[in-house]
Amino acid sequence: MSTRMSSMWPGLPADSGLDLLGHEILAEKAAALGRSGAKVEATLARLREHQGDTDERQALLKSAADAVHAYFIQRELCGLKRHDSVIRDYAIPKAVLVRLGAR
Repeated sequence: MSTRMSSMWPGLPADSGLDLLGHEILAEKAAALGRSGAKVEATLARLREHQGDTDERQALLKSAADAVHAYFIQRELCGLKRHDSVIRDYAIPKAVLVRLGAR
């Protein structure tokens, strides 16, 4: 059984287009995208600052690839299918991008 918004709030017209749940879902998607983007920035910064051994670099590359992969998935959930501009804006290194294959 579906519930119309107008039955929940009698003063609300049935065709108002107000979708409170949809609005809240969009807000959460946007917030999650922001958190995911911040994680990408942080992992890429650590990778760029690294000047040490190769084992630690490999761990940083994996961490960055995981963060970028999660960010791309979150973008796709928000309906953003193309990642070219993000790759350019975040300056995601090729060493990270090659690790984004099938998981």
